[in-house]
Amino acid sequence: MKVELLAPAGNLEKLKIAISYGADAVYIGGKKFGLREQSDNFSLDEMKQGVEFAHNRGKKVYLTMNIFAHNDDLVGMADYVKEVSKIGVDAILVSDAGVYSIIKENAPDMEIHLSTQANNTNYMSANFWYKMGIKRIVLARELSIQEVKEIRNKVPDDLELEMFVHGAMCISYSGRCLLSNYMANRDSNRGKCAHPCRWKYYLVEETRPNEYMPVFEDEKGTYIYNSKDLCLIEYLPEIIEAGVTSLKIEGRMKSAFYVATVVSAYRKAIDACYLANYKFDKSLIEEASKASHRAYTTGFFHKKPDGNEQIYDSSTYIRNYEFLGMVLEYNKDTKVAKIEERNRIMVNDEVEILNPDGTVFLQKIKEMKDCDMQNIDVAPHPRMIVYMPMDKEVCKYSMIRKKVVE
Repeated sequence: MKVELLAPAGNLEKLKIAISYGADAVYIGGKKFGLREQSDNFSLDEMKQGVEFAHNRGKKVYLTMNIFAHNDDLVGMADYVKEVSKIGVDAILVSDAGVYSIIKENAPDMEIHLSTQANNTNYMSANFWYKMGIKRIVLARELSIQEVKEIRNKVPDDLELEMFVHGAMCISYSGRCLLSNYMANRDSNRGKCAHPCRWKYYLVEETRPNEYMPVFEDEKGTYIYNSKDLCLIEYLPEIIEAGVTSLKIEGRMKSAFYVATVVSAYRKAIDACYLANYKFDKSLIEEASKASHRAYTTGFFHKKPDGNEQIYDSSTYIRNYEFLGMVLEYNKDTKVAKIEERNRIMVNDEVEILNPDGTVFLQKIKEMKDCDMQNIDVAPHPRMIVYMPMDKEVCKYSMIRKKVVE
């Protein structure tokens, strides 16, 4: 049985895209009790639709309830647990023992996963939670592959281990951060992180409050907390051999294009790991990099990070490709696609088409029509619907992207 590819889904559209592009499971947040309050998240009705979409395709949906709850956060939680249990989510992620107990009392048959927020860094902790009824441990990102192997060897075989392999890294230990609380009055441990780790900082000496000195000798200041993004796609065979059950991609607040691009690359990489003649395809790193990202790091995988794991001069993303639009429908007879524009599309643009099956082809846009079937040279408005002849067959959720010219 192959390792699970677990993808982020910030809303219903992204859930469908993640599954269409090869995810075996997705993790989502409801309107309450999760750590990504700024993402769209799911109403109960959307959650029901998402679960039905996933289950009809043999895929799973995990719900995050991983806040560190204060007393007022517990209000209504029992009823919420009963509702999501009826909907049929496959598991709930928690980090707080109080939330865990509410789930056990109100949905005793619900599978529970322990979030990385609970700082799962050793086998004794894993064994403790296993005895409490936890089905899966989401390992802390601060573990080396050797530590992961040791945990696997010293926990029961039926305790599942989940590991982050791609996405943004938090400067704080497994995401338990107070920067946002103090600097923006938004509690990151209750879903309201303002990401102050990505802000630009200067050093101020106490007796000279108006003199702002760069932390390093650079007139631009420094982004001392700004971590590079994790990318372990090259090391999947070693991770699989270590006995990890699920490979997790970070990014519930990322775009649909990010989800499609990264999931597609990791789907290919995982499938290749099970071939007899496996050899890592370096183009998969390039493929994953076509979604916006920061410079990559392997984090704690080989050793404890040093100063090279941070980005000191900028908080911007690397954007080598621009997401132009997404296919909504395709007519096989006319070979014309109905496309929802996401960034300006122009006739004569040379683009790449990424399909949900992982295939990619190049095309020059020769013509476009608007909703009135009038020829147009440019689609300038966000979410504008256009019709475009395609050189090859596409399908719903195929992505149109263009290389950014420096």
